[in-house]
Amino acid sequence: MKTRVAVRSQGMVFQWGDKRFYLDTLLLLASLGLLLFGYVMVASASLHLGDKMSQDSFYFPRHQLMHIGMGLATGLIAASVKLETWKNNSMLLYLFGLVLLVLVLIPGIGKMVNGSYRWISLLGIRIQVSEVFKLIAAIYVASFIDRHLPLVRNSIQGMIRPLGLLSVAALLLLKEPDFGATAVVMATALGMLFLAGAKLWQFGLLIGTVVGAGVLLIMTAAYRLKRVMSFVDPWDDPLNSDFQLTQALIAFGRGEWNGVGLGSSIQKMFYLPEAHTDFLFSVIGEELGLVGTTAVIFLFMVIVWRAFVIGQLAERAGIRFAAFLAYGIGIWFGLQAFINMGVNMGLLPTKGLTLPLMSYGGGSMMVMCSALAILFRIRSEAIETWSGTPKVRSTWARA
Repeated sequence: MKTRVAVRSQGMVFQWGDKRFYLDTLLLLASLGLLLFGYVMVASASLHLGDKMSQDSFYFPRHQLMHIGMGLATGLIAASVKLETWKNNSMLLYLFGLVLLVLVLIPGIGKMVNGSYRWISLLGIRIQVSEVFKLIAAIYVASFIDRHLPLVRNSIQGMIRPLGLLSVAALLLLKEPDFGATAVVMATALGMLFLAGAKLWQFGLLIGTVVGAGVLLIMTAAYRLKRVMSFVDPWDDPLNSDFQLTQALIAFGRGEWNGVGLGSSIQKMFYLPEAHTDFLFSVIGEELGLVGTTAVIFLFMVIVWRAFVIGQLAERAGIRFAAFLAYGIGIWFGLQAFINMGVNMGLLPTKGLTLPLMSYGGGSMMVMCSALAILFRIRSEAIETWSGTPKVRSTWARA
């Protein structure tokens, strides 16, 4: 059986036998750009750390390369699964996600890092359970919208029911504790429901409820309140509670327009904690300056834009589940990238969220690559659905 690759107006087309897979060229280029850019910056930010921890400067770059390989492999598997399968098993996936969130809280199964139980070790890979649940939550909400769209548009129950189930997961996430992941999951679900046509007053009421709950959670936890106060005035205690944020701001200040040069960061040399993970964007700002950070922001904008274009394409093709899943993935990627960058620049309180496709970590990389692969699958199935309709060919070709 021969495999052919063609480049047409609708993007790259892979064909084997009588089957075709339509790739979004712009989404592919933006995704690969972030992967390669992220790998180079992780290597730059971690050479000294690997030498200190294991007498091997290339410890982290080598493992990150393995993470990218595993991410691409899981992405290929995810892309091979039909969208109907994800939709029909959305409730089972949700229950599986709850089981993972419970297991991670059990000592001996969940791994504690920096005082939080967020990771489970599987086959030597440390997987952050909250990252897996973000994708599961998007699949579940998209399936709910597909099955109950009139209820979502005409009754507040259409918002309360899915958010009620996600609130159970949110409580488990807060027990880890992982306030950042909780905020991303709930905000993504709210965004998907809003795009589905939920009434504005209902949406506003629930937004107010979620914000109020967030304020209450901040006020009732000393470590969260401490982070918020550090964010308000990062220079009042620069050597203790504000140390992480002040070092990140110093990194951006040193970078100026063009940066100090790739590999020449000083802040990453044990001044900036988590320089190769949560604060990788600060290293980019220091070494590559405004030019480098703008390039990263642009690539994330392309991914979010293509996710919404693909969602519109699927919606016009009548694949409602696929459409809202694409919207959810776009909201998730955009929101998590925005929060990570905002934390690095002092615009938001400190959260333990990775920069998608760029930060060091195997579990996060596998989940993010899988989400993008599903996005590619959505576009391909939408085009397949429309390919036999001459009057709309020009529309999907442009998308």
